[in-house]
Amino acid sequence: MEIGLHIPDFTYPSGPAGLADDLTRIATAAEEAGLARLSVMDHVWQIGVVGPPEYAMLEAYTTLGYLAARTSKVQLLAWVTAATYREPGMLAKLVSTLDVLSQGRAWLGIGAGWNFEEAAGLGLPFPGTAERFERLEETLQICRQMWSADEGPYEGRHYHLTRTLNSPQPLRTPPILIGGGGERKTLRLVARYARACNLFATPELGRKLAVLRGHCEAEGRDYDDVEKTVMTRLDPGDKGENIPAFLEQLRGLAALGVAEVHVSIPRVWETERLELIGREVVPAAAEM
Repeated sequence: MEIGLHIPDFTYPSGPAGLADDLTRIATAAEEAGLARLSVMDHVWQIGVVGPPEYAMLEAYTTLGYLAARTSKVQLLAWVTAATYREPGMLAKLVSTLDVLSQGRAWLGIGAGWNFEEAAGLGLPFPGTAERFERLEETLQICRQMWSADEGPYEGRHYHLTRTLNSPQPLRTPPILIGGGGERKTLRLVARYARACNLFATPELGRKLAVLRGHCEAEGRDYDDVEKTVMTRLDPGDKGENIPAFLEQLRGLAALGVAEVHVSIPRVWETERLELIGREVVPAAAEM
């Protein structure tokens, strides 16, 4: 099992003037701690579970480009891209650029999106639920086509591309992670298109994975080929006092087949917390 770091919060004691240096320290410490993946949210306002909308929020792909220049090993992704916020051809180009400039470390994390308030506030496209899922599926198809040798046109219900030229191609085909646990649509798209799914560490996790297995069988996909990831929160405590309980949680997740646990950490700018996780969590998880 691997451990990844999610950075959902950019409101730090040093303020906006210190953000670049803070992110450099966090990314460097995460990589040195052996964390496998580094992600940011694709939001333009802060979300309620983290803080009020007025809290600082950086644009995802600009931030990932910055983090690519400050790291050399950790995998990079938006967790997860709102499919309707960018035209699919441009999104494929963004991820391709990130992959080339990070020397092959980019993923495409993507979902249908959910935050109507921020979209309306900044005038971003946000159609109804059914259409967002249709656009998500077409976006997945376009990205996969642009990352192949096929430069032909794409004709969908919502998107029409006359030539899917993409130069330079990514150094590797970016793995696709689809976020969300919707049982009828999201998990079906995982089975059809994705390298990985993302779910939450809730009592429903086992049932969600069983639904995913059913979709894989219907799609003729090997269930074991889909990497199972879980997003959760880890407060290690000032001296690691919360880590034993977290390791017990990891054992339960490993028993369900979860291969990566993606954590957000309070006060992540205190990078000694990342060092503690690198010493006490990452090696233990690697044995699960």
